[in-house]
Amino acid sequence: MKKHNFSAGPSILPQEVLKKSAEAVINFNGLGLSLIEISHRGKDFLAIMDEARALVKKLLDLGEDYEVLFLQGGASLQFSMVPYNLMKENGKAAYLDTGSWAAGAIREAKKLGTVDVVGSSKDASYSFIPKGYSLDSDHSYFHCTSNNTIYGTQMKEFPDSDIPVVCDMSSDIFSRVLDFSKFSLIYAGAQKNSGPAGTTLVIVKKEILGKVKRKMPAYFNYQLHIDKGSMLNTPPVFAVYTSLLTLKWIENNGGISAAEKRNTAKASLLYNEIDNNDLFTPTVRKEDRSAMNVTFKLADDFHKEIFDSLCKSAGIIGVKGHASVGGYRASIYNAMPIESVKVLVEVMESLKEKV
Repeated sequence: MKKHNFSAGPSILPQEVLKKSAEAVINFNGLGLSLIEISHRGKDFLAIMDEARALVKKLLDLGEDYEVLFLQGGASLQFSMVPYNLMKENGKAAYLDTGSWAAGAIREAKKLGTVDVVGSSKDASYSFIPKGYSLDSDHSYFHCTSNNTIYGTQMKEFPDSDIPVVCDMSSDIFSRVLDFSKFSLIYAGAQKNSGPAGTTLVIVKKEILGKVKRKMPAYFNYQLHIDKGSMLNTPPVFAVYTSLLTLKWIENNGGISAAEKRNTAKASLLYNEIDNNDLFTPTVRKEDRSAMNVTFKLADDFHKEIFDSLCKSAGIIGVKGHASVGGYRASIYNAMPIESVKVLVEVMESLKEKV
């Protein structure tokens, strides 16, 4: 039976990427060696790293004033690396609280300075994106999370600001067209749209570095990573290579603009069913709905056993909502084909006949 993987992460990747990365683990480029056996200092892997970093900038239309890094530690390590590098001594930074991961970033930043939470939707179960907030010129930076995997909200607009704008784009990078030059620093755990778990993409505008003089662990220093070509230590070879394959897949399938059209079609199809099927209830305000993580609940939990059984029979996996909120969550990242979304919609329709 064909599986339809709606998992929030680690998530679905394109089949051609999985096949090629699997082949490389056995025999990379005909070398008679596995990808994970070759030297990370050798020309074969250096070419991978250089191409991956260049392709990120090409897809996001960023110039030479930006550097691209493939690091480790997940997006969670960036919660600390960002303030270590950007929070002025005895300074303060502005944070937007839109969910669990934003709250995690706030907790870590508070260890190094003052955090102004300029907007929060916590009291409304993070069902919307706060708006109308203001930023001060004495903020070291502004931090936001573009897409919230647990709650299913997504920022549609970002501030034009004279202070650096930092964004956690872990779950929606490469999924839609944005003016990425608005951001001074972008980070993204690569287990959604850009590759497998194991590496974290960091894109940083060089001019914002070097303004903070605090001592920090060497691995936390962005400039050291830049100086070493993103290889201050042994890089996650498999994760970087598979990320490169995923980036190539995005490019070969029309780039980010084409990905956005496909993602919009998938999201519209699924939200239309949620809005028009009385057995289901949306959990997010319409204007802030995510095109990546569609969250919803049953209008009556009495139907849960039947719906779960229908999903299982159709080969649908990964639609259970996060444990902290319950309900359902369909993650429809770049690699999710619209055919799988149609299967889920058909199952939701069929529930009417069973109750």
